[in-house]
Amino acid sequence: MNYRMTQEFKPPFRINTLIEEAGALKAEVILKVSAEFPSSITANTIIVQMPLPKYTTRVNFELEPGALGQTTDFKEANRRLEWGLKKIVGGSEHTLRAKLTFSQELHGNITKEAGPVSMTFTIPMYNASRLQVKYLQIAKKSSTYNPYRWVRYVTQANSYVARI
Repeated sequence: MNYRMTQEFKPPFRINTLIEEAGALKAEVILKVSAEFPSSITANTIIVQMPLPKYTTRVNFELEPGALGQTTDFKEANRRLEWGLKKIVGGSEHTLRAKLTFSQELHGNITKEAGPVSMTFTIPMYNASRLQVKYLQIAKKSSTYNPYRWVRYVTQANSYVARI
C-alpha cells in the first residue's frame, strides 16, 4: 500500500543551511541534517543535494571528525553539491562544510542563486504518518501464494525539499 500525506506532520529530518560570503570569489555553505525520529531507528541511503551558483568552479568539502560512510561530490555539469550518508541514527546531527570558489564575482545575493536543498532517504520500520494496519483480511485465498503474518512499515522520500 502506498499513500501520500497532505496534512501536517512532524518531518523525520530537519535541514539547516547557512551560506556565508568569504570574499569576492569565495563562499562557505554549512549544511546540517538533524534526525527527528527515535534513536532505536536508523535511516539508510541518504542523499542530500543542493544546486550551487552557476559560476562555481571548485568545491572543497569538510566532514565532521569521525564521519564514517559519508561521501561528497561536486557535479560540475549541473553545478550540484551531493552529500551521501550511508546511515543516520535517530536523534543524531551531521554537518557538512563546503568551501566554494567562483570563476567571477557574484552580482547579487548568493542565497538566491543556490538551493533549494533536496533529500532522498529510506527509513525502515518508521511510520511518519502514524497510520497503522490493525486488521487485514484476505478475501480470496490462493493455493500458490502464502501471505506473511506481519506488516512492514517503510518511510521513503520522493520529494523532500528545504528552502534556503
